[in-house]
Formats: sequence, structure tokens, C-alpha cells
Amino acid sequence: MTDEQTLDEQSSDLHAAERNAETGSADTAEQRIAELEDQLAGAQENSLRAAAEAQNIRRRAEQDIEKAHKFALEKFATDLLAVADSLERGLEVSDPTDESIRPMREGMELTYKLFLDTLKRFQVERVDPQGEPFNPEQHQAMAMEESTHAEPNSVLKVFQCGYVMNGRLLRPAMVVVSKAPSEPPVKIDEQA
Repeated sequence: MTDEQTLDEQSSDLHAAERNAETGSADTAEQRIAELEDQLAGAQENSLRAAAEAQNIRRRAEQDIEKAHKFALEKFATDLLAVADSLERGLEVSDPTDESIRPMREGMELTYKLFLDTLKRFQVERVDPQGEPFNPEQHQAMAMEESTHAEPNSVLKVFQCGYVMNGRLLRPAMVVVSKAPSEPPVKIDEQA
């Protein structure tokens, strides 16, 4: 082998190595670009998720604040229902025809009306289901009674009225529910 041949071979090997290096660096650059694009897509997705999470947290906080404003007086209102019950019972047991207690009874009626009006201003409303169909979401059945004059599953008597606040039940009405009369036993004619 001559020196020229050796130089030509070395030169061609060098050119081949340079071409391989260029091709390898192009492949490496393309791989790097693909990796960076994947990272960018992941970062964008994480950013969108974080924004959605922040919006959900903000919405939940607003709902919690709204509920807190709406139902802040719930326990207080529930505790006041005993006062309404006492006034109502006092009116039920006092005789409206007794002249000696008429002024006291009128005062109790006015106090009871004022009390109910005040509760109503704070969205606390009385539930008196007398004669209505029984609703297990707002009524508590204390007993069932047979009735021929009322539809089955309707409220015959109200022991204690219920109350709702902003559509939420504070206390169910305690009621007696009607049921269909049981049929008398059929007599079998023994002579047949």
C-alpha cells in the first residue's frame, strides 16, 4: 500500500465519520426537539389542570359562603321553635270565651303572630300539613289511624307543626296518618 492509498482511505474514513456524526447529530436534535415538545405539552396540560382546580376551589368557597349566610341562623332558629310551640299550646288550652283571660289571650295571639312574622322574615316558615298527603321528607308519622272520611296516607291530626328554613327542614311535623279501614270479617253461611 502506498502512502497515497493510505491517505485516501483515511480521508474517506474521515468523511464517513463526519457524515455519520452529522446524521447522528441530526437524529439527536430531532429526538431532543421531540422530548421538549412532549415536556411543553405536559406543562400546558398541568397548567390547564391547575387553572381548573383553582376555579373549582373558588366555586366551592363561594358556595360554602352562600350556605353559611343562608343557614347561619339554623341552630338559633331551631332553638326558638320551642317558644312558638309554647305560645301555640297556651292558645290551644285557653278558653276564648272566658272574659277574665281575654286580654291575656289577645296578648298571646299578638305575640305568637309577631313571633311567626319575625321567623318568616328570616325565611323560617311553619309547616302545618293538616289534611295534606303524608310526605316522609317533611312529616314524622307518630301513629296511624283508620279513617272512612279521609284518603289513606293523608294527615289526620298534627301534634306539632314542622318548620323549614330556606327550603331546608328544621323540624318535621309530628302527625297522625290515615289508613284505610280494615274490612270486617266475612261470615260464612254454615247452612249451605
